[in-house]
Amino acid sequence: MSAAFEETSAGTVEEVYAELLARAPEHRMAPRLDAVRRAVEVLGEPHRAAPVVHVTGTNGKTSTARMIEALLLAHDLRVGRYTSPHLARVTERISVDGAPVDDETFVRVHGEIAPYLALVDAELTGRGQPRLTYFETLTVLAFAVFADAPVDVVVLEVGIGGSWDATNVADAAVSVVTPVDLDHTDMLGDTVEEIAAEKAGIVKPGGFLVSAAQQPEAAQVLLERARELGVPFRFGGIEFGVESRATAVGGQVLTIQGLAGRYPEVLLPLFGAHQAENAALAVAAVEAFLGGGDRELDLELVRTGLGAAESPGRLEVARTAPPVLLDAAHNPHGLRAAAAALQESFTFGKLNLVVGILAEKDVEEMLRGLLDEYEEHATEFWFTRSSSPRAVDPEELAELAVDLGFPEDVVHAVPTLDDALAEAVQDAADRPEFDGAVLVTGSITVVGEARTLLGL
Repeated sequence: MSAAFEETSAGTVEEVYAELLARAPEHRMAPRLDAVRRAVEVLGEPHRAAPVVHVTGTNGKTSTARMIEALLLAHDLRVGRYTSPHLARVTERISVDGAPVDDETFVRVHGEIAPYLALVDAELTGRGQPRLTYFETLTVLAFAVFADAPVDVVVLEVGIGGSWDATNVADAAVSVVTPVDLDHTDMLGDTVEEIAAEKAGIVKPGGFLVSAAQQPEAAQVLLERARELGVPFRFGGIEFGVESRATAVGGQVLTIQGLAGRYPEVLLPLFGAHQAENAALAVAAVEAFLGGGDRELDLELVRTGLGAAESPGRLEVARTAPPVLLDAAHNPHGLRAAAAALQESFTFGKLNLVVGILAEKDVEEMLRGLLDEYEEHATEFWFTRSSSPRAVDPEELAELAVDLGFPEDVVHAVPTLDDALAEAVQDAADRPEFDGAVLVTGSITVVGEARTLLGL
């Protein structure tokens, strides 16, 4: 045991992160739960130290989780939030009281659980199975950090899917499902019904299902799961939703009809109809958690919570002269939502898009979406890549874009993100004031690296 501890006795966040990355990569999550169940068992079940609000869906998971967190913090609860992936540093994924876990705690708790993780690794390899993956290990670490804090409630975002996701060792008091669409089809299924079935796996006996408005086939799957387990269920557009909204400086003003109350004149400092719907979903989830859906929340606490909500990399204004926006949309559904929000909330004469996409995505469909959403605007495209080994080559993106109908004179292939960003920003700056702007999009990795380049 001492040798195992010495092998994993990292002293900095960066060293811990390197050890995590040495395990199976994040995008190769194993379809199993037994390994994580064993890990939390030997650690004394830290995943049961606080009640859980579990969030799944295709898009909007992180934004919704952050809004739920903000609302619970406004109610004077100590909140742990686990989301993924991170934009810049791994500690962003594990939040306590609204801030990333501090470096000392991250390293200390990892060191404390390392011998137990080594024990589980040995058991797994002894049975001819892969040791705990990057995501499994990080999930166990998050549970341990939250138990160590301790927190009053955990807001837990799935990595991929739901049924076999590492986070699903937890039994949620409230299961939250954001809109379900096609993504990760190689792992979750080729149809919305199949994907919804995977995500429905987070609904547990004794829990409560709160779902965004869904496509009929996804709604039916979720409804059947809730009825099978005998748990209450509420759907956006039926029992709750956005009653009205108006754009405002820095965001929008909403009136939300919740499960138990109506919440008028709520300022949300995020852009787009999709974020308004995420806010309504978050309110309904908190109503379900705090009062079983039957108790109205205090209006001022709702205003305070949503007014403090942040979602970095989601139509985030990174600079203003010229405007540079960052949006981590990484599938066709997300691209459409971001484009609608951008066109509603901002006015530009010319928009320069800096685009990087990961290979496991539906690259062709994403490019078609970009062309469809922006073809009526004076748009120029800089195709580039993040440092991720999964990033598609910029030349390949540019060639495919032209094949799909992008005009050749607005398509550029730039090998590095810093050069692509510099060129797009300079082009926007050369235009009359307020006429040119830049949007960085296509993947979370490209947006994360752009944030760093822009000093965020």
